[in-house]
Amino acid sequence: MTTLDATDARLLLQLESNPRATGVELAQRLGLSRNTVQARLSRWDAAGVLGSFDRRVDPRALGYPLSAFVAIVVDQHQLDSAVDALAGIAEVVEVHGMTGLTDLQAKVVATDADDLYRIAGQILRIPGVERTNMALVMRELVGPRMTPLLERLADERR
Repeated sequence: MTTLDATDARLLLQLESNPRATGVELAQRLGLSRNTVQARLSRWDAAGVLGSFDRRVDPRALGYPLSAFVAIVVDQHQLDSAVDALAGIAEVVEVHGMTGLTDLQAKVVATDADDLYRIAGQILRIPGVERTNMALVMRELVGPRMTPLLERLADERR
Protein backbone atom coordinates (compact mmCIF):
# COMPACT_ATOMS: atom_id res chain seq x y z
CA MET A 1 0.00 0.00 0.00
CA THR A 2 1.25 3.44 -0.93
CA THR A 3 1.45 6.11 1.77
CA LEU A 4 -0.23 9.32 0.67
CA ASP A 5 1.19 12.81 1.15
CA ALA A 6 -0.43 16.23 1.53
CA THR A 7 -0.63 16.79 -2.24
CA ASP A 8 -2.35 13.42 -2.65
CA ALA A 9 -4.82 14.39 0.08
CA ARG A 10 -5.60 17.72 -1.60
CA LEU A 11 -6.14 15.93 -4.91
CA LEU A 12 -8.44 13.36 -3.29
CA LEU A 13 -10.44 16.10 -1.59
CA GLN A 14 -10.94 17.75 -4.99
CA LEU A 15 -12.10 14.42 -6.42
CA GLU A 16 -14.45 13.98 -3.47
CA SER A 17 -16.09 17.32 -4.19
CA ASN A 18 -16.14 16.78 -7.96
CA PRO A 19 -15.68 13.10 -8.92
CA ARG A 20 -16.04 13.80 -12.64
CA ALA A 21 -13.33 16.45 -12.80
CA THR A 22 -10.80 15.99 -15.57
CA GLY A 23 -7.07 15.83 -14.98
CA VAL A 24 -6.72 19.31 -16.47
CA GLU A 25 -9.37 20.74 -14.11
CA LEU A 26 -7.74 19.11 -11.09
CA ALA A 27 -4.33 20.40 -12.09
CA GLN A 28 -5.65 23.96 -12.49
CA ARG A 29 -7.50 23.95 -9.16
CA LEU A 30 -4.46 22.66 -7.27
CA GLY A 31 -1.73 24.52 -9.14
CA LEU A 32 -0.14 21.28 -10.33
CA SER A 33 0.92 20.11 -13.76
CA ARG A 34 -1.44 17.80 -15.63
CA ASN A 35 1.36 15.19 -15.72
CA THR A 36 1.72 15.31 -11.92
CA VAL A 37 -2.01 14.75 -11.48
CA GLN A 38 -2.04 11.90 -14.00
CA ALA A 39 1.02 10.25 -12.45
CA ARG A 40 -0.57 10.30 -8.99
CA LEU A 41 -3.87 8.92 -10.29
CA SER A 42 -2.00 6.13 -12.08
CA ARG A 43 0.07 5.35 -8.97
CA TRP A 44 -3.09 5.09 -6.85
CA ASP A 45 -4.69 2.82 -9.40
CA ALA A 46 -1.67 0.50 -9.53
CA ALA A 47 -1.37 0.41 -5.72
CA GLY A 48 -5.07 -0.18 -5.07
CA VAL A 49 -5.39 3.03 -3.03
CA LEU A 50 -8.94 3.72 -4.18
CA GLY A 51 -11.71 1.27 -3.39
CA SER A 52 -14.15 -0.06 -5.92
CA PHE A 53 -16.97 2.10 -7.22
CA ASP A 54 -19.64 -0.21 -5.76
CA ARG A 55 -18.73 0.97 -2.25
CA ARG A 56 -20.57 4.20 -3.06
CA VAL A 57 -23.86 2.49 -3.97
CA ASP A 58 -26.44 2.75 -1.19
CA PRO A 59 -28.02 -0.70 -0.63
CA ARG A 60 -31.40 0.99 -0.07
CA ALA A 61 -31.35 2.08 -3.72
CA LEU A 62 -31.08 -1.62 -4.62
CA GLY A 63 -34.11 -2.55 -2.49
CA TYR A 64 -32.24 -3.49 0.71
CA PRO A 65 -33.38 -1.01 3.38
CA LEU A 66 -32.46 -3.24 6.34
CA SER A 67 -28.87 -3.68 7.60
CA ALA A 68 -27.45 -5.77 10.41
CA PHE A 69 -24.09 -6.72 11.86
CA VAL A 70 -23.54 -10.39 12.54
CA ALA A 71 -20.86 -11.46 15.01
CA ILE A 72 -19.75 -14.97 14.04
CA VAL A 73 -17.82 -17.60 15.99
CA VAL A 74 -16.09 -20.08 13.70
CA ASP A 75 -14.18 -23.33 14.17
CA GLN A 76 -10.65 -22.08 13.48
CA HIS A 77 -9.88 -25.11 11.29
CA GLN A 78 -12.66 -24.03 8.94
CA LEU A 79 -12.15 -20.28 9.01
CA ASP A 80 -11.01 -19.87 5.40
CA SER A 81 -13.84 -21.98 3.97
CA ALA A 82 -16.37 -20.15 6.18
CA VAL A 83 -15.14 -16.79 4.85
CA ASP A 84 -15.40 -18.11 1.29
CA ALA A 85 -18.97 -19.25 1.97
CA LEU A 86 -19.88 -15.85 3.44
CA ALA A 87 -18.47 -14.18 0.33
CA GLY A 88 -20.83 -16.37 -1.69
CA ILE A 89 -23.91 -14.82 -0.06
CA ALA A 90 -24.80 -11.70 -2.07
CA GLU A 91 -26.39 -9.94 0.90
CA VAL A 92 -23.16 -10.18 2.92
CA VAL A 93 -21.57 -6.86 1.95
CA GLU A 94 -18.58 -6.86 4.34
CA VAL A 95 -16.67 -9.40 6.43
CA HIS A 96 -13.93 -8.50 8.89
CA GLY A 97 -11.66 -10.75 10.96
CA MET A 98 -11.91 -9.74 14.60
CA THR A 99 -10.16 -10.12 17.92
CA GLY A 100 -12.14 -10.80 21.05
CA LEU A 101 -15.07 -13.11 21.67
CA THR A 102 -16.03 -13.51 18.02
CA ASP A 103 -13.94 -14.35 14.97
CA LEU A 104 -15.77 -12.53 12.21
CA GLN A 105 -18.01 -9.50 11.88
CA ALA A 106 -20.25 -9.45 8.82
CA LYS A 107 -22.45 -6.65 7.60
CA VAL A 108 -25.55 -7.91 5.84
CA VAL A 109 -28.37 -6.17 4.02
CA ALA A 110 -31.92 -7.43 3.61
CA THR A 111 -35.20 -6.47 2.00
CA ASP A 112 -37.20 -7.01 5.22
CA ALA A 113 -37.23 -8.99 8.48
CA ASP A 114 -38.17 -12.26 6.74
CA ASP A 115 -35.30 -11.84 4.32
CA LEU A 116 -32.92 -11.13 7.21
CA TYR A 117 -34.13 -14.32 8.91
CA ARG A 118 -33.38 -16.27 5.71
CA ILE A 119 -29.88 -14.78 5.48
CA ALA A 120 -29.19 -15.56 9.15
CA GLY A 121 -30.16 -19.18 8.46
CA GLN A 122 -27.79 -19.31 5.48
CA ILE A 123 -24.96 -18.08 7.67
CA LEU A 124 -25.72 -20.59 10.41
CA ARG A 125 -25.69 -23.45 7.88
CA ILE A 126 -22.13 -22.69 6.80
CA PRO A 127 -19.83 -25.53 7.90
CA GLY A 128 -17.61 -24.28 10.71
CA VAL A 129 -19.97 -21.56 11.93
CA GLU A 130 -20.61 -22.38 15.57
CA ARG A 131 -22.83 -19.47 16.60
CA THR A 132 -23.86 -15.97 15.66
CA ASN A 133 -25.17 -12.86 17.34
CA MET A 134 -27.02 -10.31 15.24
CA ALA A 135 -27.51 -6.60 15.87
CA LEU A 136 -29.95 -4.68 13.68
CA VAL A 137 -28.83 -1.28 12.40
CA MET A 138 -31.46 1.23 13.49
CA ARG A 139 -29.82 4.25 11.81
CA GLU A 140 -26.41 5.03 10.38
CA LEU A 141 -25.14 7.97 12.40
CA VAL A 142 -21.66 8.36 10.87
CA GLY A 143 -21.17 6.71 7.52
CA PRO A 144 -17.95 5.51 5.95
CA ARG A 145 -15.71 8.52 5.47
CA MET A 146 -12.14 9.55 4.83
CA THR A 147 -12.62 13.29 4.34
CA PRO A 148 -11.60 14.34 7.90
CA LEU A 149 -8.37 12.35 7.62
CA LEU A 150 -7.66 13.72 4.14
CA GLU A 151 -8.27 17.27 5.40
CA ARG A 152 -5.84 16.71 8.28
CA LEU A 153 -3.18 15.35 5.92
CA ALA A 154 -3.75 18.12 3.37
CA ASP A 155 -3.24 20.75 6.09
CA GLU A 156 -0.07 19.16 7.54
CA ARG A 157 2.35 20.75 5.12
CA ARG A 158 0.77 24.18 4.71
